[in-house]
Amino acid sequence: MAKATPVQFFQQVRAELGKVTWPTRREVLLTTVMVFAFAALTAIFFGLVDLGIRSGLSAVLNYFG
Repeated sequence: MAKATPVQFFQQVRAELGKVTWPTRREVLLTTVMVFAFAALTAIFFGLVDLGIRSGLSAVLNYFG
């Protein structure tokens, strides 16, 4: 493959960017909301798991200590 000049490179980059299907504003908003919702659900899940492990460990330590 021949090495492209900087001008050719930028022309090719511009041509490839023209082929990109950009998301609509609604799609971006929807996916952003989904990411925050799943992040919140994940945080709640791991918080509950942490609480359960902490409570179980405290119970074991109090029983033997």
